[in-house]
Amino acid sequence: MSEPKGPLAGVRVLELAGLAPGPFAGMMLADHGAEVLRVDRVAAVSDRPRRDVMDRGKRTIGLDLKSPEGVEAFKKLAAGADVVIEVFRPGVAERLGIGPADLHAVNERLVYGRMTGWGQEGPLAPRAGHDIDYIAVSGALSLLGREGGKPTPPINILGDFAGGGLMLAYGVLLALFERERTGRGRVIDAAMVDGAAALFAMFYHGVQAGAWGPRGTNLLDTGAPMYDTYETADGGFLAVGSLEPQFWAEMVAKMGLSDLPDRDDSANWPEIRKRLATEFRARTRAEWEAVFEGSDACVSPVLSMDEAVRHPHNQARGTFVEVDGMTHPAPAPRLLGAGRSDLAPATRLLDLDAWGLDDASAAALREKGVLA
Repeated sequence: MSEPKGPLAGVRVLELAGLAPGPFAGMMLADHGAEVLRVDRVAAVSDRPRRDVMDRGKRTIGLDLKSPEGVEAFKKLAAGADVVIEVFRPGVAERLGIGPADLHAVNERLVYGRMTGWGQEGPLAPRAGHDIDYIAVSGALSLLGREGGKPTPPINILGDFAGGGLMLAYGVLLALFERERTGRGRVIDAAMVDGAAALFAMFYHGVQAGAWGPRGTNLLDTGAPMYDTYETADGGFLAVGSLEPQFWAEMVAKMGLSDLPDRDDSANWPEIRKRLATEFRARTRAEWEAVFEGSDACVSPVLSMDEAVRHPHNQARGTFVEVDGMTHPAPAPRLLGAGRSDLAPATRLLDLDAWGLDDASAAALREKGVLA
């Protein structure tokens, strides 16, 4: 493999295999040059490359962490690492002998990132859960959905990925930055319930200030006709985000609806929505795209994922890349001038000697079935 590129070049990350949030954090770090070694169960490692987007740019080994030999091998790897990403329920890593205290004993500079739904303490900490549970208890889910409808989860993007994996990656970078001053690592307690709550900071303030009403009645939650989606004649959809007066004026002028009632009076919203819906249904999505081409009306087609890959803007920016015959979103954000990291699939040969596990030890562990 060529030398790693990007701002995290030289940073070594041990990622304990788990569900989406942990691997996503590891992907974010690998995308920007970190050398990420995914440590999976022995039985899970095969000779064929994994085709999971979140494994791109990583290497993978299988290690039996329920055996003393596997734990000692993991400690050797951790001794030469900068970061560990751990995704177990609270207390599991300690019982295995690879908790923060165990690993800081061999590497005080180690950044130990812990990814859970509920956090390391609190009444819910030992309980199982999923994204929908975490965003429910954070309060965020209560705001999502249309007026008169039930709370609607936005797939598992809010808890698992935004409030979980992305927050963990952010915490890792904070701890690495702090380590430059202190010389010591830190434990990160990244909980999806905390992350989801933080993402909704503006809305918590709005509710307390009386500026945000019931679900589905507000400016940004489909309550307002100028921030919603509308169906077209061919079954497509358009996204309307003409919030500012000048953008709204441009949109209604292009639609020939300059006689609409005052949008600043929410009592007029039902009538405005009805007229917009009727007008949008009169033409196909492509026809409306032509109407709004080059305008600041803030009207965009709702593209499928296949369409998004082919869209001229995304193609011009290289928003998507091909990896091992599959289309992936490109690493983000972009650091201009930095080289692009290796995005090849995870399962490739690895020189474990460079990680502190010499060839003889690795061979002995393979013979015992502890290492794959």
